[in-house]
Amino acid sequence: MGRSLIARLLARGHAIRAVVRGSSRRKLPSGCHAIIGDALDESSYAEHVKGCDAFVHLVGVAHPSPAKAAEFQRIDLVSIRAAVAAAEKARVPHFVYVSVAHPAPVMKDYIAVRSQGEEMIRSAGLSATILQPWYVLGPGHRWPALLIPAYWLMERLPVTRETARRLGLVSLAQMVTALANAVENPAPGIRIRQVPDIRRAG
Repeated sequence: MGRSLIARLLARGHAIRAVVRGSSRRKLPSGCHAIIGDALDESSYAEHVKGCDAFVHLVGVAHPSPAKAAEFQRIDLVSIRAAVAAAEKARVPHFVYVSVAHPAPVMKDYIAVRSQGEEMIRSAGLSATILQPWYVLGPGHRWPALLIPAYWLMERLPVTRETARRLGLVSLAQMVTALANAVENPAPGIRIRQVPDIRRAG
């Protein structure tokens, strides 16, 4: 998602700084300025946040599952805490955060950590766009597409319509478009973008 978003924003004329490990520097699209740092340690990159118009947080455990509760605490939670602190100190005017749709009957540990991230943003007084997808279809993440017929049916039944829409599937292209739009259209205060909004953006 990060590389796709960087490429989109570069194509639109934005200057991009990306915090990456040294080993990942070569994976960045050409034209992106690499900040070699640790996303879990704000002191390793905080100086480079100054002067930025937006801070986009995309750090998280790959392939979230209920078995990864400890990793959510160690990576997702620590990284958003560091990011909020860095953005707050630098007075970044707009923060963009990928959270998760909630409430939901599964993934409670993941939802809890992402909800804590949302609360950190609010407590810091940051203006922010918070995106709340449920599952993003993309390379290596396509099996839930098999559920599309079931979603189609549930969205047409009054008793399940709201839940099916809130916990619906979105594509990687839709997410990248929604993120790019969030960067280019800063929110006054806190703006929430749920699955239907993300789909419309794409």
